[in-house]
Amino acid sequence: MTALTPVAAAETDVPDAGARTADRAEYDAFIAAHADVEAVEFLIVDPNGVLRGKWAPADSLKRAFKEGVNFPMSIHGLDVWGREVAETGLHIESGDLDGYFRAVADSLTIVPWAKRKTAQVLLRGFTPDGEPLRYDCRNALGRITKALGKRGLHPVVAFEVEFYLLAPQPAGSDTMPEPVGTALGPDRQRMYGLDDLAEFGPLFEDIRAAAQIQNVPIDTIVKEAAPGQFEVNLQHRRDPLRAADDVIMLRRIITGCARNHGLQATFMAKPFIEYAGNGMHVHASMTDEAGRNVFAGEEGERRLGGAIAELIRTMPQGLLLFINTWNGFRRIQPGSYAPTRAVWARNNRSVALRIPASTDENRRIEHRIAGADANPYILLCAILQAMMDGLDKCEAPPPPVTGNAYDATIGEQLPDDMDEALQLTSAGQFCERALGPELAKIYRDLKRAEILAFWHEITPLERSTYL
Repeated sequence: MTALTPVAAAETDVPDAGARTADRAEYDAFIAAHADVEAVEFLIVDPNGVLRGKWAPADSLKRAFKEGVNFPMSIHGLDVWGREVAETGLHIESGDLDGYFRAVADSLTIVPWAKRKTAQVLLRGFTPDGEPLRYDCRNALGRITKALGKRGLHPVVAFEVEFYLLAPQPAGSDTMPEPVGTALGPDRQRMYGLDDLAEFGPLFEDIRAAAQIQNVPIDTIVKEAAPGQFEVNLQHRRDPLRAADDVIMLRRIITGCARNHGLQATFMAKPFIEYAGNGMHVHASMTDEAGRNVFAGEEGERRLGGAIAELIRTMPQGLLLFINTWNGFRRIQPGSYAPTRAVWARNNRSVALRIPASTDENRRIEHRIAGADANPYILLCAILQAMMDGLDKCEAPPPPVTGNAYDATIGEQLPDDMDEALQLTSAGQFCERALGPELAKIYRDLKRAEILAFWHEITPLERSTYL
């Protein structure tokens, strides 16, 4: 069997992974079209997938396209609550150094839901010496993308993102808002219901319009498996960095538009025990330089098997990169369409890796593990690293599951506990390969700090039981 040309592990550690920084021409064209812009929102994605940044006057936008905007590099050392985690070594113990954060190409757009005319731009980090910041998650994904490109491979990626729309809450209320639609009965599931889409038609029209303005390629919008739950599918891109950008921008668009309609959107992986969780599925394939799917044909089938084999093998170690929140592990339940075992199958939605029904030229892997609140850059780092390693080895995958995977006895059981997942990640080397040593250490430090925070919290159920 013919394997693809291997790429040495060191090649995934190149300083600049082709994560293109915007040039001045993009800024000039934007200002020519929007001379009346009043403000700018600078956006940075941290390791948790949380957008951080600041608002600034419009005349500061030019700096993002020249030397860069100053931000503390410790923005990548904050836990999910935005608190400093000293173990990362990025905060006051190192002097809390500034880096330069520069505009990402093609990310400068208008914010349609803003009260005054406002621009937004995504930034990527550089050190004070001008080197790409290695623990910036976008730069980490860029390294893998470049390593694949050097061997003539180009990932084609698309995301599916689920979310809930929540009803307005009275001022001062500290209870969880209810999903919209429950007033008509808690069993109002209505999966694929067109009436539910029509009920919120004006909101979804605004979401589509904002996505078009911001060049986020929405494909379909679907009513999902619980009251108030919906899914937006994004179109495939032959650029994983832009595909991950799409997820970040889509979550921001949905949140902003929902707020303008008096609603709240949540991408929390498991907001309600009694209802389905919010997942983020990834469809991934590879093309060669001519745009041909390397998984097509008889030889492609063997390559696909190699990618599956490595994705399955590394799945337990990589689980914390797919499910990055304490709450996310509540979603891993039998019968929930969230996988519980490291198994695969064809055209089967109960497994972790699904090969969808498709033409030979569109053959791809659907990765079904991540929660909707995951960091899409880190998620793709793990998926693409495993696929690249699998193409190097071209090993045969384990047997596929038939029928209900929740009843299967084959395949490793995936942990439903964040601490166990961290232990598996720490015991292996896959996290370092996928993220690079710097980001891998910081990511583990952040997750350990978050686990300790939850361990130090006494829940209302414990008090009502034992008080």
